[in-house]
Amino acid sequence: VQLQASGGGLVQAGGSLRLSCVASGGTFIRYPTGWFRQPPGKEREFVAAISWSGGSTSYADSVKGRFTISRDNAKNTVFLQMNSLKPENTAVYYCAADHRPFGTLRIGVPDFGSWGQGTLVTVSS
Repeated sequence: VQLQASGGGLVQAGGSLRLSCVASGGTFIRYPTGWFRQPPGKEREFVAAISWSGGSTSYADSVKGRFTISRDNAKNTVFLQMNSLKPENTAVYYCAADHRPFGTLRIGVPDFGSWGQGTLVTVSS
């Protein structure tokens, strides 16, 4: 599976962005998928994950209530709707697929692979 993230950009604090992650080259619908981010000078961190069916989701505490992950398996796409953005949300955002098909939700960076090229989100104050 190859993943490509898009939708990043420059937004003012309080604004919204919707990221997309399009998959190709494999059976994407079998895999839980996650969004991660890497702020400048920091390590990559978990943001949100969604089960292969879309029935279960998990979020980092810092984004709960503001970010929503969803997926459209018919379009091989996972979305991340980001509302009420803050300057500290500035980062390169990546999508990735869990190594295990049909697995339960996991949030660790090592649990995921098929990392796509990230998309930069910059939130100005």
